[in-house]
Amino acid sequence: MPKNPTWLRTRGVLSVTALAALVTGGAFLGSGTASAATTLANQCTGSVSGSMGDTVALPGSSVSALAKQAAAAKQQSLLWLIPLNGVDPNGVANALSAKTLTVGTVPSSSGGTIDGKAIGSAVNQALQGNAALGWSADTKKQVLDAITTSVTSNCGLTTLATHYTPPTSSSTPPSSSSSSTSPSTSSGSEGGPLANLIPGSTGTAPQRDYNGIPTATPGTAVAPGIRYPANGTLPGSAAPVTGGQDTQSQGPDVRNAGNAESLATSGGASDVQLPMLLAVIVLAGVTAGLVRTWALRRAS
Repeated sequence: MPKNPTWLRTRGVLSVTALAALVTGGAFLGSGTASAATTLANQCTGSVSGSMGDTVALPGSSVSALAKQAAAAKQQSLLWLIPLNGVDPNGVANALSAKTLTVGTVPSSSGGTIDGKAIGSAVNQALQGNAALGWSADTKKQVLDAITTSVTSNCGLTTLATHYTPPTSSSTPPSSSSSSTSPSTSSGSEGGPLANLIPGSTGTAPQRDYNGIPTATPGTAVAPGIRYPANGTLPGSAAPVTGGQDTQSQGPDVRNAGNAESLATSGGASDVQLPMLLAVIVLAGVTAGLVRTWALRRAS
């Protein structure tokens, strides 16, 4: 049988292409699996640690007790309206325990939170249309809403990034205009003043600016002898006025500090006034009555 060079070349090209496609596809799938890491939390409260960008998942068994309790409470409230409502709390718990819930991701920072609303939404999606929620569509909706509300109010996670490194700032603080003459570095440190305020480093503080502080101008100060003269009179002010001087010739704005006068009495200091006389008479009368009463009691 004669050989066909064209067919041989075509078969070789197809074999190489298939091998390259297989290697490329395997590498692509392998890289996708490695980047899609999942961190599984043990419970719906507390904290979970993982690498930045990891998917945070939650086992359904961690919230099955909350779902069962909420479904049982809703079943009891529906018994008086729909005696045969088909709600099965145990079936709800078992269906939820068989699932893994994706509730969020680890942020690209030191930490973050996954609130109860996100966990409740994942539970809601996992139980959509489940037969254990009830027979009618309205019953299923009421039971599912009760479960979602219970999980939302009782769950919440704190995410911690294990490989997070805080960014470092390379900028130096601006120096003031008055600190141009001060050295910016010292022994054992590099950078601007105070070595970028890094704890444990040494540096020099910039020179302070005292330009805004008011100062006395030469030639305008008043000597102490003029400000406080011996006679008590300041330059440009009137002399102090005493009580013995005549104030009638002074203007209305210049007068003594006070014009107090003593009030004259109508009698002497030894005169007995009417109130004192009435008090003596009343006292004598009371004394006479007491003596009379005492004498009568002694006689009897």
